[in-house]
Amino acid sequence: MDPALTAVPALILIGAVALPALVYLLLGTGEAIMTRLGPSSARGMRPWVWLLAPLAVVALILVYPLIATIIYAFRDEHGEKSVGLANIAWAFGDSMRTVLGTNIIWLIVFPVATLILALVVAVLFDRVPYEKLALTLILLPTAISFTAGSIIWRQFFSYQPIGTPQTGLLNALWTALPGTDPIPWLQTPLLNTLCLIFVAVWSSLGVAALILSAAVKNVPAELLEASRLDGANELRIFFSITLPSIMPAMLVVITTEVIFALKVFDIVYVMTNGNFSTDTIANRMYAELFAADDLGHASAIALLLLVVALPVVIINIQQFRAEEDR
Repeated sequence: MDPALTAVPALILIGAVALPALVYLLLGTGEAIMTRLGPSSARGMRPWVWLLAPLAVVALILVYPLIATIIYAFRDEHGEKSVGLANIAWAFGDSMRTVLGTNIIWLIVFPVATLILALVVAVLFDRVPYEKLALTLILLPTAISFTAGSIIWRQFFSYQPIGTPQTGLLNALWTALPGTDPIPWLQTPLLNTLCLIFVAVWSSLGVAALILSAAVKNVPAELLEASRLDGANELRIFFSITLPSIMPAMLVVITTEVIFALKVFDIVYVMTNGNFSTDTIANRMYAELFAADDLGHASAIALLLLVVALPVVIINIQQFRAEEDR
């Protein structure tokens, strides 16, 4: 029997019995100690006692892996000997140049396309009587996982050699036109990356449109009405009132999509597995760790992802603090 399957009952026992019992014991012991210390001392200690378990979980699943990844980024493929900055140099070397270039395309095209389309959907649907139905249709792809959606679209973009029946719907429609040959959508560099980004936009548009739609509805109606009475046209109203008012929601959308573009994996893995110049940073990290069995290279890529994502997170936090101070 697979060792992973034999470990399932033990994991269930730990998750369902051992961990709750440990937390209960910890909190019960803490409360008993605070009872003996008196009300004044207990008042200051009680928040920390109750936060001890969550902080321990955060340290276990976030802090420890982060520290371990940073250490392994400066060690060899087995994580034993120090190699200095060799793994970091490799992460910025020729072997990663195409991967970084592909990720830059993702970082530019995917967030911008998703934001623009979601903004158009939110503004236009706000003006139609069947808005709920329209938003529901836009949200339907979010009910499908990225993996399942990628399988569907991989069949849609399927390519067969010239002269053979086309099993992919897109090439079947394309070759129905006179004088046209099937197009290798997922085998042509740059075109295949744009096809993958299209699938990502299709899967992410619903949530982004929902966020922006809620923001559009919160724009003060009196401002819009006053602008119309002053003679401003709808385009001027949109750029002068609506757009500045929904800027925080747009920042949420753009931040979410940028982080997704940085760590995109499942769509690439299912549709092309990184072949034909579609490899991304996360997909390459997976290949280095599980295919090449190189812990040092995989950790260096993970560290690179962390460094790139940090400015995005910091900017977002600063923006939220600025909104709270207003």
